[in-house]
Amino acid sequence: MKTRITELLGIEHPIIQGGMHFVGLAEMAAAVSNAGGLGIITGLTQGTPEKLSAEIARCQAMTDKPFGVNLTFLPSVTPPDYPGLVQAIVDSGVKVVETAGNNPAKWLPQLKEADIKVIHKCTSVRHSMKAQDIGCDAVSVDGFECGGHPGEDDVTNFVLLPRAADALDIPFVASGGQADARSLVASLAMGADGINMGTRFIATKEAPVHDNVKQALVAASELDTRLVMRPLRNTERVLNNPAVGRLLEKERELGADLKFEDIIGEVAGVYPKVMQDGDMDAGAWSCGMVAGLIYDVPTVAELINRIMAEADQIISERLAGFAA
Repeated sequence: MKTRITELLGIEHPIIQGGMHFVGLAEMAAAVSNAGGLGIITGLTQGTPEKLSAEIARCQAMTDKPFGVNLTFLPSVTPPDYPGLVQAIVDSGVKVVETAGNNPAKWLPQLKEADIKVIHKCTSVRHSMKAQDIGCDAVSVDGFECGGHPGEDDVTNFVLLPRAADALDIPFVASGGQADARSLVASLAMGADGINMGTRFIATKEAPVHDNVKQALVAASELDTRLVMRPLRNTERVLNNPAVGRLLEKERELGADLKFEDIIGEVAGVYPKVMQDGDMDAGAWSCGMVAGLIYDVPTVAELINRIMAEADQIISERLAGFAA
């Protein structure tokens, strides 16, 4: 299947793996790229330029296909070494960067000079248009269904994607609620050039996470996520668990007086405990509503091949039948 996003990135299938904390390691990215999609290493999981360089080199030893690096720009009292991380990406020869969080304009000249394609994650049409205006090559449009940070507008993809298609000239992929061939075909029908899958890729054999995490996703329904940190305007969609319940109770009790320090026990340092140790109640961790569409734990290649085969079938049989 050829779309503007496969042509831009030099990939076979219009499927991008989301940049997920403590999931986007070399094993994950290489598996997706080898299966014809675009794998993504999560830069901030590595933390330092030296570790990121080593992880990129590890991935390059596992695949000769294109893969990218996610770099999320966040406000912080002690920010990561962003100049060093960007330089590590440039020096590595990686040709795709997925940016998220704050405006990446400061880093675009350095990335573009190295002929790196930049995809910026956006949760609104206005932010997508800004990304286009500053020179991003593509955007990932994230609907309210997505795991992680869905923004504060609460617009689902059934409206957000057609709006983005009306407003944008550059390619974009749909993120949030992406799990199978139906997701891909629907997103293409609404104007997207591909999909970005995060949560669904966690429930694969190659995902470098504890089996407890994969089984929790298989067991979860679309009703099992919660929105946390809304009072702080840093909304995150997470899988429900006792720690999330405690966090939400603090939000209710403290109301407008809530500070990040009040919930630090439920959100700080959570990902290694969950993803590596399998402690499912350690705290709040990102998960999309798409958990309700996860029924198995295939290999990455099985998942991508299934999506593409079923997408062809939907287009050539089901949809073609309506046009007869």
